[in-house]
Amino acid sequence: MDVLSDVVAVTRTGRPRSAHVRWHAPWGQEFAPVPGAAGFQVVLQGSCWLTRPAEEPVRLGQGDVVFLAHGSGHTLADSPESLAAPAACDPDDHELYGAYTSARVDRSGDGGPVTVVLCGAYELDPARTHPLLLTLPDLIHLPADPDRHPELCSAMTLLAAELETPRLGADAAVPALLDTLLLYILRIWFREQRDREDVTGWAAALNDPPVTAALHAIHQDPAAPWTVAKLAAEAGLSRAPFARRFAALVGQPPLGYLTWWRMTTAARLLRTTDAPLRTIATQVGYTSEFAFANAFKRTHGNPPGRYRRGN
Repeated sequence: MDVLSDVVAVTRTGRPRSAHVRWHAPWGQEFAPVPGAAGFQVVLQGSCWLTRPAEEPVRLGQGDVVFLAHGSGHTLADSPESLAAPAACDPDDHELYGAYTSARVDRSGDGGPVTVVLCGAYELDPARTHPLLLTLPDLIHLPADPDRHPELCSAMTLLAAELETPRLGADAAVPALLDTLLLYILRIWFREQRDREDVTGWAAALNDPPVTAALHAIHQDPAAPWTVAKLAAEAGLSRAPFARRFAALVGQPPLGYLTWWRMTTAARLLRTTDAPLRTIATQVGYTSEFAFANAFKRTHGNPPGRYRRGN
């Protein structure tokens, strides 16, 4: 597994939600803040405005994608001056949030211009949120560009078709397409940071070949007996310069990140499998079940067995 694949596989929990919504002007809809979630809006037809408190309105055209990495509250409307319907108190009771797979919502208006939006949300596990996601800006806006983002456009088209006309297999296709859409959004955003002079943190780390090589080595084989020297060899650097470079970009030392990733992977295995503790310990690089249990308790506050029973 590479870093971005692991971020989606480990951090996301539950089933992603999505809806295909058709609005007729004049219209407006508030979306409440949802801590521990990430959401997106894709304009399939027409145009609209996205507004957020204390921020300038953003005009969205056909094919534009916005990703809200931290579940920020926002409003979509045909005009910044349009009145918006309030957000629901319980997102599960609201058709735009509770809808899934075959969700189609038609907001009849006064016969004005039509805007069609594909909206969706990913539920994240705060205890396992990857630091890569924590460093993303509140809003990522990817303007329509089929020539530069053909894969993203294809994923949007396929997802919209599955939601607009539900068919056999939609329950399997939609979650897979949502994960694909998320991966493409992240891939494009990190790639576009490459030429910026002020880029820092994970955006810089994933565009730095030596650090990326070490990260991929950790993610591909977290059970390997990694040392700073071995990871430096993967990066093609000597030990000390590598350790400084890794810590500066990732935000923690190489072995600190390795331990965090091993414990995050172990937590996922405890939650999603019935594998014995000794098997999980081996999978995350511990030859001793006792040593694994101690390391897990230091990270998660409970020993593995209690953590598993609690989840």
